[in-house]
Amino acid sequence: MSTDAATINALVARVTELESRSAIRDLVSDYCHGFDKRDYPRFLAIWWEDCVWDIGPPFGKFEGHAGIHEAIYEALWPAWGESHHLTTNLHIHFDDEDNANAVCDVDCMGTLAGEATCTIVGATYYDQLQRRGDVWKILQRNVKIHYFNPVPGTVLSAPENA
Repeated sequence: MSTDAATINALVARVTELESRSAIRDLVSDYCHGFDKRDYPRFLAIWWEDCVWDIGPPFGKFEGHAGIHEAIYEALWPAWGESHHLTTNLHIHFDDEDNANAVCDVDCMGTLAGEATCTIVGATYYDQLQRRGDVWKILQRNVKIHYFNPVPGTVLSAPENA
């Protein structure tokens, strides 16, 4: 291989990795937007059909798109009146060009169904991601919940004239 071909191949590999990083960041954001805005098609679109979502206690482990549907409609959305996820510290590691692992931290605040008091949750997401064709999605997400607490005296309310 000539130097020019090697340079072009290296550049293509770098661009491919940058595009992959961008797509994975979008998955993390689409998880938050889909969940918080209760946009099920957007939320479901981030998961491969053979996915695993292991939320851990008190919610459990869910498999495949049927499991995602069950988690959202039977466990999580009924439990939350509203939610606001904020993810940070995303670190992505590529095993190869089609497989990656990522970890990020999440803070979520919201209200539990029927309650006005704010509840906060702090967790870490551990993801296995896979590119099939040219599409990245989550193959497995393991959630480690660090805390899940009410904030007594704190009520979430919109500003006046909102």
